[in-house]
Amino acid sequence: MSLSQETSEKDRLETIFKLQKGLSEMMKLDRYPKDSEGRISALCTAIMHEAVELQRTTNWKWWKTPIEFNEDEAREELIDIWHFVVQASLELKLTPDDILKEYKKKNEINRERQRNGY
Repeated sequence: MSLSQETSEKDRLETIFKLQKGLSEMMKLDRYPKDSEGRISALCTAIMHEAVELQRTTNWKWWKTPIEFNEDEAREELIDIWHFVVQASLELKLTPDDILKEYKKKNEINRERQRNGY
């Protein structure tokens, strides 16, 4: 990946972070946990439930008659997950630069695992 591509992708991620920060500032958060651990736990729960909603757009139930996959609905559910992942990133004070750095580090670990028959 070239430096200009990486910069452009980082800018997009920064835009997503700004949009999420603005959304969270609009929300009524009286029921949102006050402590960092509680907020991360609540966001994990939200991510898991949204992942189940995404899974429900697929034909994972092998015992049922399959229906046509609705990609638009699946995309919407995936974006719901993104909202909560970005909010968790903000809660953990991760910047787009931090995410890119950590992603690259973990990606290299995963590649090494694959090279070694993980």
